[in-house]
Amino acid sequence: MAKETKVWEIIREAGFEPIENKSIIVSYAPADLSDAIVKFLGVSTEFLVLQICREELVLIPFGKLDWGLKKDVALSIPFAEIIDVEIRELALNYRLTIKTKKDVITLSVQQKGLSTLRSSGILGGSLSEGNWHSENLDGTLQALQELQAGQD
Repeated sequence: MAKETKVWEIIREAGFEPIENKSIIVSYAPADLSDAIVKFLGVSTEFLVLQICREELVLIPFGKLDWGLKKDVALSIPFAEIIDVEIRELALNYRLTIKTKKDVITLSVQQKGLSTLRSSGILGGSLSEGNWHSENLDGTLQALQELQAGQD
């Protein structure tokens, strides 16, 4: 649905410098098993694009009703504020935990194996153009881990 170039355009307009092919689709991680079931069934999930930029991580939301990409930045996390990044496999997703000096942000990232059939595949491309979430996933997760290594 949303082209990756549109993501970069919105981020540039907001004053950030996106790194190409370092964007994935995420959602806030469920609080418990009931919340996980509701989110898995797609009943109540807010999706965002996580984009690695030159000096920060940026989150841009999708609309809840039309799943169109919003033209505003929901959150910007400067690299200097990041204390720890943890990525672990959890069922059909990855759990991405970003600890900053002031907060802990826990996100859910759909694995690429089934992403074509899931929300990340729908939001991250089309059958004709490919799925940029899936194509970017390994490199983006690796960059997040390297970011953590660089903060030590």
